[in-house]
Amino acid sequence: MSERRNVEYKGAPLDAEKGPGLGCFWLQIAVLAVVVVLTPLSAAWDWPVLVTIVLMATTLVLLLFVGQTVIFLLRLVAADRRAAGRRRPMRSATPTVGEIEDAATRDAADEDATPPEDGPG
Repeated sequence: MSERRNVEYKGAPLDAEKGPGLGCFWLQIAVLAVVVVLTPLSAAWDWPVLVTIVLMATTLVLLLFVGQTVIFLLRLVAADRRAAGRRRPMRSATPTVGEIEDAATRDAADEDATPPEDGPG
């Protein structure tokens, strides 16, 4: 396996420790699920309007945070895969596009590295 390389983001290596983790994400999802269920029920159960408004605002803010956390975590997954290099699909019988491109690049490099043959004489 090839060595792992750093993936840069905005000019610096992407660091998983600088953002939210999965625990934070699952906590946000749990609170969002509770608030999403309670918001319409608060209106149906005739809770005070202020409570319903606060629940609705909380829902919108949590949607923002959950969305940003998902984007960050997906960026980490993509960076981890990019750092690992090319991977071959498990049950692929035919070469992948990346493998074809790599072979073409190697062939072109081999042709450039071959010294020209001297003619007779």
